[in-house]
Amino acid sequence: MESIGLPLGVEPVTQRRVIRSEWTKLISLRSTRWAFGATLLLAIGIGVLACIVFETRWPHLSAADRHDFHPLSVSLAGINFAQLSIGVLGVLVITGEYSTGMIRSTLAAVPRRLPMLWGKAAVFGAAALAISLPATFIVFWVGQAILAGEGINIALGHAGVFRALIGAPLFLTAMGLFGLALGAIIRSTAGGIAALAGIVFVLPPIIGLLPTSVANSIDPYLPSNAGGAIWTINPDPGTLAPWAGFGVFCAYVAIAMAIAAVLLVRRDA
Repeated sequence: MESIGLPLGVEPVTQRRVIRSEWTKLISLRSTRWAFGATLLLAIGIGVLACIVFETRWPHLSAADRHDFHPLSVSLAGINFAQLSIGVLGVLVITGEYSTGMIRSTLAAVPRRLPMLWGKAAVFGAAALAISLPATFIVFWVGQAILAGEGINIALGHAGVFRALIGAPLFLTAMGLFGLALGAIIRSTAGGIAALAGIVFVLPPIIGLLPTSVANSIDPYLPSNAGGAIWTINPDPGTLAPWAGFGVFCAYVAIAMAIAAVLLVRRDA
């Protein structure tokens, strides 16, 4: 018996089936394993290394350096680097299909197009969170165990610590989705990665060249600065509140995803 006008043996396209298909594609890509591995290595490895360095050098640090030291910031030092690897993977998740021509088969299977984009976002977002959440807690526990040798560690129950440990993986997940949206807009791996790196790493120093009053007004609202507030336990004066900043960053992601959705429907594959 036919179902909603489809030929015999052909199952209707549903969001659940699209998500299953996107999951299969994601885990079968070698770039996925490499990028998630790089994210783990950067988030955990750099954080642990930073804790070892500070624990070793602590007796020799100046009073000013000790005053600026914060054990949580040191543990999460790798997040600044991990955001690039997970953002690049987000770009590759969509641009890889354009570079190989596989996008034509994908859109032929999902002719309405938008379920494909939502499926990619849901699958990649869930995978990014599943990788970054345990990584954040692992580097915290290992790092604080190292810093305990000098008695400069911090407890999970300290004000702001748990929020920062939850916020870091949320930030990385949002950054990955931001990369995915940029990739869908630009449809080029090199262009998507360049746009991501430019927005995250190049734009803030450029804004810093503006007059101080102008720079101070713009800087807190830049994507990486606004989003980074969620995992910063002692934000600098003038920055956004943690959840407010993360909300601003999520707005950037939502706008980029909306632009990607409009272009996906209007442009040819």
